[in-house]
Amino acid sequence: MSYAVKELFLTLQGEGFHAGRRAVFVRFAGCNLWSGREEDRATAICKFCDTDFVGMDGGGGARFADAGALAAAVVEAWGQGAERRFVVLTGGEPMLQVDDAIVHALHDAGFTIAIESNGTLPVHPGIDWVCISPKAGSEVVQRSGDELKLVWPQPGTDVAEIERWDFRHFLVQPLDDAAGQANWDAATAFAMERPKWRLSLQTHKLLGLR
Repeated sequence: MSYAVKELFLTLQGEGFHAGRRAVFVRFAGCNLWSGREEDRATAICKFCDTDFVGMDGGGGARFADAGALAAAVVEAWGQGAERRFVVLTGGEPMLQVDDAIVHALHDAGFTIAIESNGTLPVHPGIDWVCISPKAGSEVVQRSGDELKLVWPQPGTDVAEIERWDFRHFLVQPLDDAAGQANWDAATAFAMERPKWRLSLQTHKLLGLR
């Protein structure tokens, strides 16, 4: 199968458990919770997305003919050195496209594979690090993994239910919108009130990274 990728680039992971780690990001085009068009945002399940995942016109973006071609692009983006190779599959919603072929190709190239998903589709069992970011109003079926990252505040979120899910790490991250400081304060208060959770910041935005 071919893969529609919005952008592909080398950076430092900016948020979550692996913040600060060198990584190749593969942003797959498309999502099942929002079309990506502003005219559809108000009626979407996820209304606060801050990422452009429409099309294949970002840096490194393309339609890759097969898993070998996409894995080769990831290797090229990583550059020299085969140690601690790390790739993050994100979107949009990456599980709309991730399959056996790309997981095997990336593993064969020596990469540890992380995924950032909304959890509405089961994550491929070959993924090494599973990060789920649930969206209020969606049906999350992937209720286990390595990292649960909750964007906050999200009205309608059942926090007590989420805390029963089987994740190793629970992180809360301020919503990046016009409310600004109020969201930072809300997320900080959330972490202070619930010792199970850690505060996660989008350090790539603070540093001006992609």
